[in-house]
Amino acid sequence: MKIGFIGLGNMGAPMAANLVAAGHEVTGFDLVARPEGITMAESAPAAAKGAEVVITMLPNGQILRSVAAEVIPAMDAGAVLCDCSTVDVDSARAVAETAEKAGLGALDAPVSGGVGGAAAGSLTFMVGGGDAAFATVKPLFDIMGQKAVHCGGPGAGQAAKICNNMILGVTMIATCEAFALADKLGLDRARMFDVVSTSSGYSWTMNAYCPAPGVGPKSPADNDYKPGFAAELMLKDLRLSQQAAEASDADTPMGQLAATLYARFVEEEDGKGRDFSAMLPRFEKRHRG
Repeated sequence: MKIGFIGLGNMGAPMAANLVAAGHEVTGFDLVARPEGITMAESAPAAAKGAEVVITMLPNGQILRSVAAEVIPAMDAGAVLCDCSTVDVDSARAVAETAEKAGLGALDAPVSGGVGGAAAGSLTFMVGGGDAAFATVKPLFDIMGQKAVHCGGPGAGQAAKICNNMILGVTMIATCEAFALADKLGLDRARMFDVVSTSSGYSWTMNAYCPAPGVGPKSPADNDYKPGFAAELMLKDLRLSQQAAEASDADTPMGQLAATLYARFVEEEDGKGRDFSAMLPRFEKRHRG
């Protein structure tokens, strides 16, 4: 398949490399990155021209709208524009509407799995858009990831991603609070993990991504909290969840509080550039009040 790939940063480059390794013809464009092994175009429209599928991996909705406005006119009728960025639902729907009016298929397909998952080809894709477009891109999802869930129409992929990550952010804070409380109560962390990981406190943040070093499976906590999923990316997703909640008149007090705490951690404390589980040493140093 002939593929255009726009946005070849930490996530996009390994995703594109996996497509090349599988035998697809990939033409890429990025304002900064020039990854080896990928044929580079001089512009985003040049990368999109003649492609059956154009994949974008971009920082935010505003940039997505701008890139889409450039590449949609360059794409052949019947091609599919597949955005794998994590952006606001309104931007995803607006881009899909523009693409469909131009005779293109459109998917919003944000990912879970981080840089490690991108390199290993084990990402999970949460996909919004039409059935035909999903069927076209599904073989590429199978190369870049381990699972692709068709969540519904335009914007549904972004909705699934931000709802999932709102749960993740809230749960990580609760897990870190509990470890900090256990410390002050004199409870051994390993024993707490043994209890909680097999009891009603079971969660992904406890069982698979434990924020306490030396406890449970290996996680960023065992690597000085070097990011697997950076705190500033969690903040971005939590802010997207609250933007969506405000637009849809949804009451999300825990999500709102999590966004406030991560904003303080990233913007006022030492959270920037650290894993989102580094909330644990933050709570260890704090006192009530």
